[in-house]
Amino acid sequence: MTDSSSAITAGVSAADTPYIDTTRRWVERAVVGLNLCPFARAPFIHGKIRYAVSHARDADALLEDICGELQSLAAVDADECETTLLIHPHVLGDFLDYNDFLDVADAAVETLKLDGVLQIASFHPHYQFADTAPDDVENATNRSPWPTLHLLREASVERAADAMSDPDEIYRRNIETMRKLGRAGWDALDVGALE
Repeated sequence: MTDSSSAITAGVSAADTPYIDTTRRWVERAVVGLNLCPFARAPFIHGKIRYAVSHARDADALLEDICGELQSLAAVDADECETTLLIHPHVLGDFLDYNDFLDVADAAVETLKLDGVLQIASFHPHYQFADTAPDDVENATNRSPWPTLHLLREASVERAADAMSDPDEIYRRNIETMRKLGRAGWDALDVGALE
């Protein structure tokens, strides 16, 4: 695989490197390595994922960063940048606050008139699906090293879904993968805690 110097990281400071490196390791080892998202392999291998680090310390500043990243992604050709991971390590560390903020992020997509063009997926170190216990291993499918908002192109999601006979199978397969892997297997990947 590639190192962080080949990733799309324009405007990133040296202080951002640890956040990007741990996120890239998670994408490589968990998301791509475990095939949790079959659509992630090509953008990762071809260096078409932009890694951006927000320095926001509150939700308002993070919203500004999201709006900027949404506009940037919409303005660039998919052949140059397929998707963006906006890592925000200093804000919304509490999963319930993060989860509530997702409505604000989705509203930003609509306000910018990008609904139908872009969408936002959610990843968090303490991600917890409804009706699961905090330490259930299936939560790891959406657990990233840092709170992260994934900006995706709708056309890419639709193309990938059309190529599959049953897109819901991804979710079911991921749960099975995580259950087989177990907590010890997840910990061995060294991509983040499963608390």
